[in-house]
This record gives sequence, structure tokens and C-alpha cells, in this order.
Amino acid sequence: MNIQIFKNASCYLTRPYYLLKNYERGDMRPDLIAGLTVAIVMLPQAIAFAMIAELPPQIGLYSAIVASIVGALWGASNHLHTGPTNTTSLLVLTILLPLAEPGSPEFLAIAGLMAIMVGIFRLALGMARMGIMVNFISDSVIIGFTAGAGVLIGANQLRHLLNLNIASTPSLLLTLKEIGLHIMETHMISLGVGLAAILLILLVRALKPKWPAPLIAMIIAGAVVGMFHLEQQGVKIIGELPRSLPPISKLKLDLAVIGELSTGALALGAIGLVEAIAISRSIASVSGQRLDSNQEFVGQGLANIACGLFSGYTVSGSFTRSGINYDAGARTPVASIFSGIFVLIFMLAFGPLAAYIPRTALAGVLIVTAYSMIDQVEIRRILQGTRGDRFIMVATFLATLFLPLQFAVLTGIMLSLAIYILRTSVPSVVPVLPAQNFRHFSHQPDKAHCPQLAIFDILGDLYFGAVNHVEETLRVHLDEHPDQRFLLLRLNSVHQCDISGIHTLENIVDYMRERGGDIFLMRIQPPVLKMMQSTGFIEKLGEDHCLRYEHAISFLYHRILDPAICVYECSQHVFLECQNLPKNAEHALELSIKTEIPAGDVAGVSPLELWTELHTPRPPRIIDVREPREFKRKHIPQAESRPLSNLLADTGQIEINENIVFVCHGGRRSTRVTYFFAQQGYLSVRVLRGGLLAWEHAGLLEAVDSQSSL
Repeated sequence: MNIQIFKNASCYLTRPYYLLKNYERGDMRPDLIAGLTVAIVMLPQAIAFAMIAELPPQIGLYSAIVASIVGALWGASNHLHTGPTNTTSLLVLTILLPLAEPGSPEFLAIAGLMAIMVGIFRLALGMARMGIMVNFISDSVIIGFTAGAGVLIGANQLRHLLNLNIASTPSLLLTLKEIGLHIMETHMISLGVGLAAILLILLVRALKPKWPAPLIAMIIAGAVVGMFHLEQQGVKIIGELPRSLPPISKLKLDLAVIGELSTGALALGAIGLVEAIAISRSIASVSGQRLDSNQEFVGQGLANIACGLFSGYTVSGSFTRSGINYDAGARTPVASIFSGIFVLIFMLAFGPLAAYIPRTALAGVLIVTAYSMIDQVEIRRILQGTRGDRFIMVATFLATLFLPLQFAVLTGIMLSLAIYILRTSVPSVVPVLPAQNFRHFSHQPDKAHCPQLAIFDILGDLYFGAVNHVEETLRVHLDEHPDQRFLLLRLNSVHQCDISGIHTLENIVDYMRERGGDIFLMRIQPPVLKMMQSTGFIEKLGEDHCLRYEHAISFLYHRILDPAICVYECSQHVFLECQNLPKNAEHALELSIKTEIPAGDVAGVSPLELWTELHTPRPPRIIDVREPREFKRKHIPQAESRPLSNLLADTGQIEINENIVFVCHGGRRSTRVTYFFAQQGYLSVRVLRGGLLAWEHAGLLEAVDSQSSL
């Protein structure tokens, strides 16, 4: 066991070496641009989030600099950005308030100590390969906790917006009571500055959504305070920022304090990991990156340890900054490193200018941020979903509002695990094929599969504890069988599906369609169908993709699968519909064409490009190589029907200098034909990428027909 942990450590801790060793010069420019973009957003966020935790603004900046660099070097995601976050800051405040006075040296020392404790916890989980643990925490916990944290942050910032002299408290009711008792002491100038900052943020986001609205609001508010000397009239300012590198923390190791911090550090470590992994996975589903959760645990752990050692506090992954990082074109984790360096440069160069930033403007920034934390769309989806999801979300939300936050997090986690235990274990996900009599389906691992269609039985519920297993099993099979572009899921054994299951199905739909294929469902149980309809999944999938049991294979065979593959390449004859296929031995010349064409060896044209060329004075000649019955069903009006076998038997049907675009159903046949003619010396032959499937998805089939009828 010790040897295995040592091997894990050597593997995970050497990631920076391989990251920098394999870094390509071409990634430098996009990573620099993304790093600068994120830094502009991170600068005001780091200051504001530190204020949530009642920490000096420089502590937030130190944490942002150190965490973004260390988290990028040792993390797994190319786009996850690590640093101060709103929920983490609120948890830090709640845990530390009973132990020390905010702003005191003891408060800062304990904040650094807790960051180290959280880091050790996350690092240990990564080294022990416990990344799978995050799969057992429901999405409903995150939604409920984040919404509750948003309410707490907004309520806590009201005292700064109104400039009331009230002590910070983790209790929502006590905070509101104190604000009510002192409401008549509101400093109207501060309130006006704060409300103006809120209005400015909303206005900038509405008119120029890509501009850094919080930074603009803080700069303008600071300029107004400096010009009119409002600090002399009672407006509180944050003061000048230090112009130095992050100093080493002055830590005091006290076993009694460590014991008091342990429960909070455990909760903070858990919720931060779930937050970071959820963010990295959501971006990876778009970018196509494969993630190592254990490596990400290591990165999050080391980032927190480094922050604790260099005058910072607990950090986690930021959804906002990670999304900006991806949208700005970041290619590698080096973009996050650049963002930390840029923030350091800004702090060293412009630290004195921060002296006039009013505390009430920061409160306005945080109130807007707090409101955005309440994900109303997801809350509605969960409320319309299963009873278990609703219960977990509402219970976590209420616990967040009225219990100490560390216990609220643990409450939500325990509820998730309890429901997981009450339901079922990881479901079986098995490929099935028709039995010998074609009357039912069964798992037949020794029987050859269909080269185009994968059929799977899911024998269990689709809920938060099982969906990762389901998705991973399907992806592994499909990666091993890349020719199977179509997937049929049999859901007769799936009786429950929660919001995590819906998210997983949406991921699978996106994955299959990115492969140039599609997914179909059959035998959907009524509760699952209702969930799919209420959350909008059926609309995304398409109602025609939900097939009846008795007609599913027939529909797929006649309408979806590529018949040329069935005739010319497949000898398995898996389905009943395959049994009467002609044996095309006479087409031996097919053997001279590669089944898989090397990437880049075939010239192609996209649907939109072909559409444009068809409306030029000299349009290309379109040759449809499908069978006549396919051609009659639907085709591009300008296309000519030249079945594959006939065309290859008589190549004289096209001239060597002629501008030709070959078309088929999904691009497979036409790609091979294009490659064949290119090898024969034809000078201008191309393939329609994705075939008629791509043409239809681009909405061009109807458009061409409409144009041709005029």
C-alpha cells in the first residue's frame, strides 16, 4: 500500500515537468491573451471575495496569485481557474468567526492554517485515488448550498452597503435583526455610491456583456471618492494595497485550534472539491478534454497549501473565471499561470490607486454576484424533477441559511449518500444483440457486433451516484468501436432519473452528435419520460428519437444506418432486417478502396461552403453515390444519382478535370469514393463532409428545395 501511494505521489507531483516540457510555442499567444483577460476579472473579484471573509484585500490578491499558478501547474484541467471564490470565502468567515476577531493577527494566522488543513485533506484524497468520491454528491446539494450562500452573502453585505457599524455574524437572522435595529443610521452618501455601482454593473452587462463590469464600477467609484474627497465625509475606503510579493505566513500550530477547525476544514475541503470537479467537467464536456479527478485533487490540495504558506486563505475552482478562460481561447493551464503573473504586476504597479475604492462599491459588486449565485433555471428543473432531488436541494438550502455552514454542507452530503444507499448500487450497462430467433435481446459478448449501431441495456436507475459509471461505460465502448456512430439505449429497467441523469444523457447526446452520429431511446418508463419532458431533455433529443420497441430496429435500419456498409462491408447480419441483403461478391473492386481513409488525405467541403458554391455561375457537379431508393427518399436537388458500385465499375462517367463533389448519407461512402478517384489522378474531387446528415443539420435541405421550386 505504501509503495502504491509513493508511485501515485511521484506521478502526480511531477506534472509541472511534463506540462512545461511539452508546451508548444504556438500556444503562447492565445494563453497570454486568455491570462490577461482572466486577470482583469480576477483583480476586483479577489479583493471583493476577501472582504466576504472579513480579510484584508491584499490577502485575496495573494491567494489569487499563488493559487492560479500552483493550481495550474499541478491540476488536470486545461481551463479550470483556481483562486478565491464567493462560497469558499463565506465558509471561511463562518468557521473563523468564533475563534478570532476579524482583522486581528490571530484571524489571519488561523485563515492560513485552515488553508493548509484543507490542502492536506484534498492532497491526501488525490494521492489515495479517491477522486471517485465526488460522484456521490448530488447536483442538488451544490445548487441548494450555492443559492443559500448567495442569500447569506447578500444579507451580510447590506451592512457595508448602508455603512452601518455592525459586527459581522454568521447568523442570517441575527444579521437581519441588527440591520433592522440600526437602519436609521444609514450613511446616505455611501448608500448612493453603492447603488450607483450596482446600477453601473447591470448597465455595462446589458450593453457590453464582454466588458469587466465589476472592475469598471470599482474604478469609477474610486475616482468619484478621490475627486470629491468622500472619505472625509464618512465613506469607508479599503486603503492602499501593499506593493510586495506574497510574504511567508506567520503560522502558529495550536492543537486546540486545529481540533476546532477540523470539522469546518472537512466541509470546506469537500464542497471545494465538488465545486472544482463540477466546473472542470462541465468545461471538459465542451472542450473534449479527458480529466483525471485524482490529479485535480492534488492540484487543489497543493494550491491551498501554498496559499496557507504565503499569506493567503482557502481557495477553490471558480466557475466564472474558468468560463472566461475557456471563452478567451486558453489552450493549456499556462494561461492560468499568466493570469496570476498579470495580477501580481497590476498589484505592484497600481497598488496605491486602490486606496480610494469605497467599501460600499465592493458591497454592491458582491450583492450582484450573490444574486447570480441563485441558479433559478436549475432550481426550477430540480423542483420539477424527482422528490429526492427536491428534498436534498431544499434541505441543503435551509440548512445553509440557519445552521453553521460547515454542518450545512455535511448535511447535504449525508443526505445524498443516504438516498444513494436507499436506491440502488451502480447499474449494469451491457451491450445486447438480438437472440437467434430475433424475438428478444440479450448480452452476447462472444457474438460479433453491428459495425454501425450499438445497443445497450441500462439495468438500474439514472441518478447522481450512478451516472458517471453509465457515461464512462458507454464512452469506453464507443471509443473502442469508433465506427458505431449510432447508439440505442433500452431504458425499460430505468425507473428513476434525477437531474444528474438528465445532465448525463445530454452529455451523451452531445458526444454522439459530435461523432457525426446520434442517439435513440426505447422503452422509456413513464416517470423517466415525465422527467425528460419537464426538464426539456426530450426537446433537445427530438421526439422522433424515442422509438417503439416493435419498430425500433426496423426504423433505424431503413432510415438511419448506411446501407452501403451493410451491403459491402458487413458480414455479420446481426438483425432480422439484414438477413435478405444481397451478397455482393461481384463488387470485388471495393477491396481496392481503403475502409478507413488517413486524416487529411481527402479534400472536403462543408455544407455551407457547398451551398455558396451552388449559387455561383460555375457550380460543382454533385454526384450522390447512394442506392437509388435512398436517393428517391431525399437528396440535394442538383445532385445526380450514381450508385457506388456502378460508378466504380465505370469511372468514365466523370472527366479527369471536372469539379466534382461526392455525397452520401453520412460521408463514409463518399469519402472512400473521393479517395479512390484522387488516387487515380482526378484533379478536383471533394467530399461533402458529414454527408446529407450534416446538410440537414445545417438546415440546408429545406432551403435548397425551396430555392429550386421558385
